[in-house]
Amino acid sequence: MRAMIPAIAAVLFAAPLAAKDSPDLEMWRLDCGKIDLSDAASFSDAHLYDGEPRTLAVSCYLIRDGNKYLLWDTGLSSPLLGTSVSDGPFTVSLERTIIDHLAQLEISPADVTHVAASHYHLDHTGQLADFPAANLLIGAADWDVVNATAEPNQLVDPRPFALWLRAEPAAVTPIAHDHEVFGDGAVLIKAMPGYTPGHSSLLVRLPEKGDVLLTGDLYHFEEQVTHCGVPEFNTSRADTLASFERFNAMPKALDATVIIQYDPRHLDRLPALPESAK
Repeated sequence: MRAMIPAIAAVLFAAPLAAKDSPDLEMWRLDCGKIDLSDAASFSDAHLYDGEPRTLAVSCYLIRDGNKYLLWDTGLSSPLLGTSVSDGPFTVSLERTIIDHLAQLEISPADVTHVAASHYHLDHTGQLADFPAANLLIGAADWDVVNATAEPNQLVDPRPFALWLRAEPAAVTPIAHDHEVFGDGAVLIKAMPGYTPGHSSLLVRLPEKGDVLLTGDLYHFEEQVTHCGVPEFNTSRADTLASFERFNAMPKALDATVIIQYDPRHLDRLPALPESAK
């Protein structure tokens, strides 16, 4: 055993991996709508934001790893294009579709090999059906809810998932824990339950910019991080607080850029289209 130590040390302390061994990786932020809130009261079960108006930016993300593409969330539904709809304190609107964004990048919907839903809510699954050839990635507990929902409701609508509910099981990857998307360690779905039973966040390990953490809907705006603000519609307060603790430990450990997907103050943390982060 002792004789092996020099050989092992030579491998462990060899020169860094050549550039060719780094993933060929880049990512883009896509504008997938807007939510205007006349009152953000429902975003805290402790009345932290009662009466506060807010604007939330609905964001989707495209990640290219070699010749494969992952679309993270699919935003508001295409029929909203050029209009707006109000429901209580929420007014939702959409100015461009994902397919329009992809055309700007000269990417076809058929090029998207994987599409992931951070969770099952309508503002994250609205344009899912535009990518019928993609492998759907979703938290296993969320997928169970979608499968058990016969009729559309305010928070869980099975219609965007119709193609995958009918498809062969290989077209869907239910994720019970963390999941490595492409097998090279560059894109990892991180289980962050609480907002919904199978809610997830995303870690993208870009070769130049470094690690980027997308929150999904774990947080909607910076003040929730400071106050540990738990929305009143979360499915589990205890799971949410545990996910807060886990997520909050990662940026320091990884020296990562955190992007709260809904917070307009975070839009400039990635380049504007057509530029990508690498």
